[in-house]
Amino acid sequence: MSQTAYFDLVSHWRLDAPVPRVWQAITNTEHWPRWWPGVVAVQRLAPGDATGVGRVQRISFRTGLGYRLHLALEVTEVVHQERLRARAGGTLAGEGIWLMKQAAPAAGGHTDVTFVWRVTLPPGVLRSLAPVLAPLFRWNHKRVMRAGRLGLERHLARAQPG
Repeated sequence: MSQTAYFDLVSHWRLDAPVPRVWQAITNTEHWPRWWPGVVAVQRLAPGDATGVGRVQRISFRTGLGYRLHLALEVTEVVHQERLRARAGGTLAGEGIWLMKQAAPAAGGHTDVTFVWRVTLPPGVLRSLAPVLAPLFRWNHKRVMRAGRLGLERHLARAQPG
């Protein structure tokens, strides 16, 4: 009997920039290596439609545990400047959604971004060790995502309009 090890990984980013700028940075994945320290390479495999649905990209991440993740991400849903959903295959398989919401001007006008990923490990040693290694995998995910948030904050600050 094969064991499936699902991981629900949730990250929240609060960014001092309006939704349109954050949306542009996040959806322009080919530029992630410029600001996201853990992203090694992005290669577009299929362009998708005018909204981005169907776009497929191979993204390689360097992790804090010394290994690389290679993911093929296919965009399955786009609600412009609000929601982006993708299916992942490769080192991890599953689905992720990125949600963006503009805070009221009285609250500082920042953008709140929530990432929710449900992924599973491929069959083999890592999957069998998942129950024991789960805290380490979660730590690694938080580390990669924290580096992404900090990199995006620096990128958005450099690209301030006006």
